[in-house]
Amino acid sequence: MYQLDITLRRGQSLAARDRGGTSDPYVKFKIGRKEVFRSKIIHKNLNPVWEEKACVLIDHLREPLYIKVFDYDFGLQDDFMGSAFLDLTQLELNRSTDVTLTLKDPHYPDHDLGIILLSVILTPKEGEHRDVTMLMRKSWKRSSKFQTQSLRLSDQHRKSHLWRGIVSITLIEGRDLKAMDSNGLSDPYVKFRLGHQKYKSKIMPKTLNPQWREQFDFHLYEERGGIMDITAWDKDAGKRDDFIGRCQVDLSSLSREQTHKLELHLEEGEGHLVLLVTLTASATVCISDLSVNSMEDQKEREEILKRYSPLRIFNNLKDVGFLQVKVIRAEGLMAADVTGKSDPFCVVELNNDRLLTHTVYKNLNPEWNKVFTFNIKDIHSVLEVTVYDEDRDRSADFLGRVAIPLLSIQNGEQKAYVLKNKQLTGPTKGVIYLEIDVIFNAVKASLRTLIPKERKYIEEENRLSKQLLLRNFIRTKRCVIVLVNAAYYVNSCFDWDSPPRSLAAFVLFLLIVWNFELYMIPLLLLLLLTWNYFLIISGKDNRQRDTVVEDMLEDEEEEDDRDDKDGEKKGFINKIYAIQEVCVSVQNILDEVASLGERIKNTFNWTVPFLSWLAIVALCVFTAILYFIPLRYIVLVWGINKFTKKLRSPYAIDNNELLDFLSRVPSDVQVVQYQELKPDHSHSPYKRKKNNLG
Repeated sequence: MYQLDITLRRGQSLAARDRGGTSDPYVKFKIGRKEVFRSKIIHKNLNPVWEEKACVLIDHLREPLYIKVFDYDFGLQDDFMGSAFLDLTQLELNRSTDVTLTLKDPHYPDHDLGIILLSVILTPKEGEHRDVTMLMRKSWKRSSKFQTQSLRLSDQHRKSHLWRGIVSITLIEGRDLKAMDSNGLSDPYVKFRLGHQKYKSKIMPKTLNPQWREQFDFHLYEERGGIMDITAWDKDAGKRDDFIGRCQVDLSSLSREQTHKLELHLEEGEGHLVLLVTLTASATVCISDLSVNSMEDQKEREEILKRYSPLRIFNNLKDVGFLQVKVIRAEGLMAADVTGKSDPFCVVELNNDRLLTHTVYKNLNPEWNKVFTFNIKDIHSVLEVTVYDEDRDRSADFLGRVAIPLLSIQNGEQKAYVLKNKQLTGPTKGVIYLEIDVIFNAVKASLRTLIPKERKYIEEENRLSKQLLLRNFIRTKRCVIVLVNAAYYVNSCFDWDSPPRSLAAFVLFLLIVWNFELYMIPLLLLLLLTWNYFLIISGKDNRQRDTVVEDMLEDEEEEDDRDDKDGEKKGFINKIYAIQEVCVSVQNILDEVASLGERIKNTFNWTVPFLSWLAIVALCVFTAILYFIPLRYIVLVWGINKFTKKLRSPYAIDNNELLDFLSRVPSDVQVVQYQELKPDHSHSPYKRKKNNLG
């Protein structure tokens, strides 16, 4: 066993692959057929300086280190710029060696493609010292668009804090950006990159002075900070997006625990970007073995309970709670290899925090026995645990997934979760055993409910789907039908179709109009919530399992499978029609409208009791305010707050508290996806062993 430490220094006189006589080079390192490192992209430079480090654990020195250089092309296949080999058997152990490699193209061996300069140290590792955390890139999906870098653990890894801090970034605005469209405007958006982490802002149509007001966080892995790359683009429907400009932020030059306002000039373009950047201390995110368990240490548990006690409400409002996940084992997994076995490893995700177990080779009943701890920023987040099969020469194969809302977790209970398919609509083969503990401050969690949800850095772009379009249309239609039926009911009262009902409605109308006060609106909603609550606790639950949504989700899954099989047969030209983008927009609008109606319904149906209780508290407060305080004073306070908000906090992120609250309530589709399936214990190998012993 050897550890190879590589420092990628720079390149010289590299080949030009773009029309402007330059390239956007990046470097891949491979050992065997496995990619172990990928550098950042240096834009428009034939003499790039990387100064990046990689640490690779290797079993033997027979395989050389394969270096390949590519020119990055946005949206297209990257151009090959040359390759070279480093014979590891020629390296002297425990000594830093500077290496100059000449790049060659096997098809054109006479072409001069430049050189790459490295520094390498080869160190032998004894069997008992395999405690190494490796930085590797793995594609979780078959598409190369979603490649991401992740942290892997060796079997003997004990406990590790995985990042050193948090970089909080607020994208405020752009000023005087370059016009890229024929109408003299642009549709700008911004991409951020820090190491392997990426974030893409929303698109602001037809403007050169966009106002984004978006906030997101990156993890800070390096003690000194690192370089954050920022690029601005103009969105073009049906063709390649136009490059507006780029800039960089050296995080090592910024002081900690302080917010910095940065006005960055866009190089190779026009205009400025305005950001707020804050560097804060590390969150409590780590991995350990079951033998190193903070929740079982009584002293540590008391510290955690004290940190999230009701008395510490205003101490770091972003730190809502603590989550510990024990990934124990899985049983009866799907066989993904030709040998009838799999090489499973487990990915644990909470929003943008993603951690991994080690791989258990050639096993359908793996035991990981790892403990993952996270800081909770939003108690309405969903914990996702996904099992993959590791393949040395290609992307990992999906074996199964479970999604668990944090509010549905029962502390300290070891449970067997049935693995589901990618869409979380039905079971796949195998179960996974987890034990989860959640500790949180309810007041902080309630306050955080009224601010925007955290967006995922990398989300799969929506594609046009006949089944998805139909599903969203039917969901929207069901919401509209409820309103239409209510209108018909009211109209039938006017028409005296049923005289007793119309007479009762007429008397009720007179009483309400004569005695109406504004406080009665939240009071009515409060009574509706209370009525549904008593129906549920009395056993007369009117919430029915949505089989219609389940059937539509299963049809959509079958269509996705067909698309995956036929995807390679379809030409590239079919994907760039502008009509598809219009249809996707309609599809998404239908989804948003349907989801909004379903979220309102599920609030009153007590689908998430925490949110329904929060709504009761809010409605009680609103009812009391409207009852005791004249309306003119309420409107006056509201107006003063709105008019002075930008004066008091110029860079405040605009939000609607009601919509932020509803965004935490699951739609009918999410309710189906988060449903826990019952495991079939008859197929458990552990039970069969007991029966055999008996």
